[in-house]
Amino acid sequence: MSFSVLSPSRLLGDVSRILQLASLLILLLLLIKVAQFYLHRQWLLKVLQEFPCPPSHWLFGHNQEYSQDQELQRIRKWVETFPSACPHWLWGSKVRVQLYDPDYIKVILGRSDPKSYSATRFLPPLIGYGLVLLNGQTWFQHRRMLTPAFHYDVLKPYVEFMADSVRVMLDKWEELIGQDSPLEVFQHVSLMTLDTIMKCAFSHQGSIQLDRPSDPREEGSPAGAGGAGEGREQEALGFAGYPPLGQREVPGLPWPCSCSGWACFRHHLDQMPYTTMCIKEALRLYPPVPGISRDLSTPITFPDGRSLPKGISVILSIYGLHHNPKVWPNPEVFDPSRFTPGSAQHSHAFLPFSAGARNCIGKQFAMNELKVATALTLLRFELLPDPTRIPIPTPRIVLKSSSGIHLHLKRLPKPCGDKDQL
Repeated sequence: MSFSVLSPSRLLGDVSRILQLASLLILLLLLIKVAQFYLHRQWLLKVLQEFPCPPSHWLFGHNQEYSQDQELQRIRKWVETFPSACPHWLWGSKVRVQLYDPDYIKVILGRSDPKSYSATRFLPPLIGYGLVLLNGQTWFQHRRMLTPAFHYDVLKPYVEFMADSVRVMLDKWEELIGQDSPLEVFQHVSLMTLDTIMKCAFSHQGSIQLDRPSDPREEGSPAGAGGAGEGREQEALGFAGYPPLGQREVPGLPWPCSCSGWACFRHHLDQMPYTTMCIKEALRLYPPVPGISRDLSTPITFPDGRSLPKGISVILSIYGLHHNPKVWPNPEVFDPSRFTPGSAQHSHAFLPFSAGARNCIGKQFAMNELKVATALTLLRFELLPDPTRIPIPTPRIVLKSSSGIHLHLKRLPKPCGDKDQL
């Protein structure tokens, strides 16, 4: 009986050969990946050659040109420089074509391309798989089932629930307002909208707003708080010389009136022309969702003859569309007259709630809530911005202000009816 014993030198030699083989395999895989990266990038450069864009780094894309907090500035600059569309290189071979021309966007929204997975993959744990994320037949079934619940006549009784939630918010404001110190209203408005949803969708009794303590009152503004925001005042306050809504009409009704404040607009929700114009112009300047994504499932040719192949990701830049000077002259100016009843517009020039089959199912609900909140607020308060704390629009999933929304509130004299009605 004999035993085979490996010497240490032979063992080390075997390990060395295994490591060499592993290194060669890793190197081979790396070379394959590099070749795939190069070929895919070259293919993208070829298919996108009809769409000019600023120079980009082969690895870091356009990220070196603008920081994340300058994204809206970048969009406005590209809209002015590159007609209709512009590729946005994220990194390496990752690119999304931004569209901000109404004819281009109309073509995309008339198709059934799925939403981009890379742009929405982090949302399911937050919002689940509902209408926002579903695609195909499952989405169609859910949409068809929910659509009757958002019919215009079904939404009418909800106006009173909306008004109740707004009154609770305004009552809290009365407890918090001071002569010189501003109020940060974003959290208050967010709670009010949640309160409304709970009452309308789930028949919630009571008020979520009353379940939470009032925010502490701000004692003035710190010195120099304007800082970096001062240069963005015109951007954030495009309203800085336009007649305030409350001085023009409240809200599309005679002022003063002889009936109670609630009755004034409950029966006239569709008769608020100037209020509606102001709301739409605000939604044009600051669309709730700055962009939506699609992955092209088939090749597409746009009206000007340019085309994109299957597999390309596109971003429908709602913010870029609404700030496109070829669509909206002087786009940074707050001008409600753009939405004068009967004014001519491209069917896809104004898309705060998207369009086509996948438009926002709650569009009418949202517009009703905006009208109710605007009317009741302006019947009770005069709103003035805090010049030291300018809102700084920041695109996330939705467009929001990174610096909050700080307002000075001034209680107005009771215009009509009993105080409880307002």
